[in-house]
Amino acid sequence: MAPTPCACPSCTCAVSPGEAVVRNNLAYCCEACASGHPNHEPCHGASSAACGCPCGS
Repeated sequence: MAPTPCACPSCTCAVSPGEAVVRNNLAYCCEACASGHPNHEPCHGASSAACGCPCGS
């Protein structure tokens, strides 16, 4: 299956169904996005700035 956009409103990542973090039947690219960035965690954790998403900030 083709990657789908992450369900986090400000995320620009796409996630493949087999790798998604699923919450409430929505696919997220990482745990930070799935939890709604409660502590402003960056997308994919602090060690991965490669995606360049503005979410979490």
